[in-house]
Amino acid sequence: MSEQFFDWEYVISFMPKLLEGLVVTIEVTIVAFILAAILGLLMALGRRSSNPWIAQPIGALVEFIRSTPLLVQLFIFFYVLPRYGLRMPAFIVGTIALGLHYGTYTSEIYRAGIDAIDRGQWEAARALNFSPVRTWVGIVLPQAIPPMIPALGNYLVAMFKESAQLSAITVVELTLTARTIGTQSFRFLEPFTMAGVLYFLISYPSSLVVQRLEKRYAGK
Repeated sequence: MSEQFFDWEYVISFMPKLLEGLVVTIEVTIVAFILAAILGLLMALGRRSSNPWIAQPIGALVEFIRSTPLLVQLFIFFYVLPRYGLRMPAFIVGTIALGLHYGTYTSEIYRAGIDAIDRGQWEAARALNFSPVRTWVGIVLPQAIPPMIPALGNYLVAMFKESAQLSAITVVELTLTARTIGTQSFRFLEPFTMAGVLYFLISYPSSLVVQRLEKRYAGK
């Protein structure tokens, strides 16, 4: 193997493996984001409940998760829960933990979007004798969700980068793949550099799309 500073032949040899890790990273991100979007909406609705037995526990859970590191939550899911009989593959654990963690953040986006709906919309729905389900599905959410899209997009990009923490629980995503390649060859410059390039090639264009969405909705 060449001892040059940056060995491109070495890069070519491990890129297929690194791309496999990238696929896993994308899969985790997409599934976790869908989970975060669903959980976030449920949490937001729960915190708006007039029943304190629903609103207060959900509020406490949201604040607890938001105030503790994702890495700690990953370790609890992966190392602690199995001691109580709850065992899951690392991929599923990482996806659930990432989705739950960011679900608490998306819940705040949903809450802000829902609170921004004009009071007259709620009163009109009641005047028309709409059911709660029809009010939410037909009136509130269609108006509240579009302005939330840029903020949700920002969290999607953040989740893509934060997924690197899943390497700590043996999810073979992009970062762990780069580390494994480096360990096998005792050359870490090339795999980690290329991993960084792959993160950038996806994160940066995605952030530009989010910026365009922000400008679009800001102009409305």
